[in-house]
Amino acid sequence: MGIKHVAPVGVLLAATALLGAPAQARVAHVPANGGPDLRAGAGPLDSRTGAGPAEARTGTGSAAGPRTRREREPVGGIRLGGRGLVVPAGVKAPPKTAAKAYVIADAESGEVLAAKDAHGRYLPASTLKALTALTLIPKLDKDRKITPSRRAVNEEGSAVGLVPKPLYTVEDLFKALMLVSGNDCAMALAEANGGLATTLADMNAEAKRLQAFDTVAKTPSGLDKPGQSSSAYDLALIARAGLANADFRRYISTKTDKFPAPKGYYEIGNHNKLLWRYKGMIGVKNGWTSKALGSFVGAAKRDGHTVIVSIMRHDGYFWEEVADLLDWGFANRGKVLPVGKLVDPVPEPAPLPTGPAASATPAAPAPVSAQDPAAAARPADEGVPIGYYALGAALLGGLAWLVYGLRGRSRRPR
Repeated sequence: MGIKHVAPVGVLLAATALLGAPAQARVAHVPANGGPDLRAGAGPLDSRTGAGPAEARTGTGSAAGPRTRREREPVGGIRLGGRGLVVPAGVKAPPKTAAKAYVIADAESGEVLAAKDAHGRYLPASTLKALTALTLIPKLDKDRKITPSRRAVNEEGSAVGLVPKPLYTVEDLFKALMLVSGNDCAMALAEANGGLATTLADMNAEAKRLQAFDTVAKTPSGLDKPGQSSSAYDLALIARAGLANADFRRYISTKTDKFPAPKGYYEIGNHNKLLWRYKGMIGVKNGWTSKALGSFVGAAKRDGHTVIVSIMRHDGYFWEEVADLLDWGFANRGKVLPVGKLVDPVPEPAPLPTGPAASATPAAPAPVSAQDPAAAARPADEGVPIGYYALGAALLGGLAWLVYGLRGRSRRPR
């Protein structure tokens, strides 16, 4: 075969190889933005560092390369990821406290004014009841009558003294839950919500909605259980969300109330000592167990502004220290550069359209990233590269050249 027949074949081979190369490149493409590792077994990200399990131990990025600063950033801001004290520049540090972790925040703006080990995970004790109340208040009719089970009546630890009789409304149980930290009330409310497993699933879903990723509920009461945890940051998030609920706010700010009994009623009083001592105290929840030690989350309002303070792992009497932290918060809110932020809850998904109009509307095309993950890394206006058109033209030209050569050869005398 002459050179004029070999050349078209070479063009065809080269064009085929070049056309196949981009497809192979797409398969091997790694997103340039350092997106999450979707490989099987990669595991969840750590809320403090944004790294996977192996990365949290070694401090390295994934096999695809180091993660971006955005992904390493803890919930609420990069400065909240450390274990030490974080204070705005140019101001005196908050008063000393024996608590291992704390957060001082402005409830309205969500600004974190100062913190120590904000995302450190600790046993929450009865401060977890704030999440129990926040989760169940929207789900249960407060006028519904409840007959506690034997299990609820015999729940260990602090209790209001329930009996297995239909004496109580849901509202009675919420008040005793938040005033006297009734573990028996926590269990009775969980049973009224469909059972313990359902309630724990609801509590953990609510924590995720709030972006309280350090929080894992294993009990509705806060009694110690392996795997249960929260953080000073998460307690502040939960308190802030609770303050937006009128019933939650009413329960936590009640100082005394009458509680039903088989023969009338008896009076119960709020365990939050600052409700009686601190000007503008709204309340929230305190807790203590021998393993968790002392914990507290509370809010106070002065001059139209609300400050939240949460502490965890305090080994002594903390009431005066909490009051001092609140004073520091009021003195510095609106005047300092915040060290972080209490994030907003995850927005509720938009409801799907219904009715005839919805059925007549054609379905929108799937996003490019869903059809071809690698395509998300290409510019939106990239389209088909111009080189593909040039290669296609070369291919057609080569075919024409080959056909012309073969026809000419067949006409030659033999």
